[in-house]
Amino acid sequence: MEEKWTTEVREKTEKHPCYCDTAHKYARMHIPVAPKCNIQCNYCNRKYDCLNESRPGVTSEVLKPEEALEKYKAVKEKLENLMVVGIAGPGDALANFQETKKSIELIKKHDPNVTFCLSTNGLMLPEYADEIHHLGITHITVTINAIDPKIAAKIYSKICYKDKIYTGEEAGKLLIEKQLVGLKLMQEKGIVCKVNMVMIKGVNDHHIEKVVKKVRELGVYMSNIMPLIPAKGSKFEDMKLVSNGELNALRKKCSIDLKQMYHCRQCRADAIGILGEDVSLDFRKGACGHKMDQPTTQQEYTIAIASKTGRLIDQHFGHVKEFFIYKYSNDRVEFIEKRLVDQYCRGEEDCEDTETKIEKIMKVLGDCNLVLCLRIGNAPRKNLEANNIHIVEIYEEIEKGILKAVRELKAVS
Repeated sequence: MEEKWTTEVREKTEKHPCYCDTAHKYARMHIPVAPKCNIQCNYCNRKYDCLNESRPGVTSEVLKPEEALEKYKAVKEKLENLMVVGIAGPGDALANFQETKKSIELIKKHDPNVTFCLSTNGLMLPEYADEIHHLGITHITVTINAIDPKIAAKIYSKICYKDKIYTGEEAGKLLIEKQLVGLKLMQEKGIVCKVNMVMIKGVNDHHIEKVVKKVRELGVYMSNIMPLIPAKGSKFEDMKLVSNGELNALRKKCSIDLKQMYHCRQCRADAIGILGEDVSLDFRKGACGHKMDQPTTQQEYTIAIASKTGRLIDQHFGHVKEFFIYKYSNDRVEFIEKRLVDQYCRGEEDCEDTETKIEKIMKVLGDCNLVLCLRIGNAPRKNLEANNIHIVEIYEEIEKGILKAVRELKAVS
């Protein structure tokens, strides 16, 4: 890392799991104290903040600063490896600056050693640059999806700045100007900056290399190219997903110019724990000692779970490489096995080269009558439903999610 950062900041970066890929043993905590947002992205539906999704911008609750402090104390007591407190929404940290500021001040007074970071769209970054520095915030993530106003106009519906609404290229130009000025100010103050970019097929995927080159000129430490997660009800709800191959190919190209983040989990605004193992469910209100009502139906289900971790239902159906198979019977949930998507391809007769992924998946799920996943596209949903397989989109611990899904099916049957 460059000498412009102090020894303290370099050490904190080495223990920040989002900025350092070898810091995986350290935990972070997102405190959801920032509900308002000053821009409208076409991939975001702010009405869809709920318990059952895992993506940026969603949370199970919005906390007041005093509540954030109490929750921090509870988490720190159980997670000794907690090093970082981040504010990533569910709106924008700087569009809720008073709440953001007070939360940081309270937690910092309780624990002066914690690392603070913010995620922001950057619109208000120049205005709050001095206060960010004075608060002792050492890391900033700015989401910059374009540096061309014409492309930005396709991504943002509107921007609210100083009580005025901007749209189209005018909005894009204003946002880009503020983002780039803000990055420059952060660098001058010795704050480590990461730039997030949402890769949107057919909109900005061809433009991201230019964004990376530009932010490198401003001294950004690393960039994080993320695949679009289309939010239900948003303008980009039916936008085509970027494949992992396309995503990593672009990251590889951009790595020539700037350090790339490959380990992002596109976390919720209330995520807690190490990356890839979100334990925020354990700290929700009423989580401790809460016993879930059991469904009374006696129907049996063979259930396929889309899970990155084996603990949570936290994966998009289209990204699954292996399913966790469970059996529900007589109010009991039992893990059966893991099944690879290609598991039942046993030669040319059974699995030809021209066979599509959904056809392979249908073979894997042939005996299942329920699929639980984070999200699913319209095409695979229709395929599953045509084969009498129910789908439930949910973000939850696996066993709790199964019980909720069974209850849901019972209610509509």
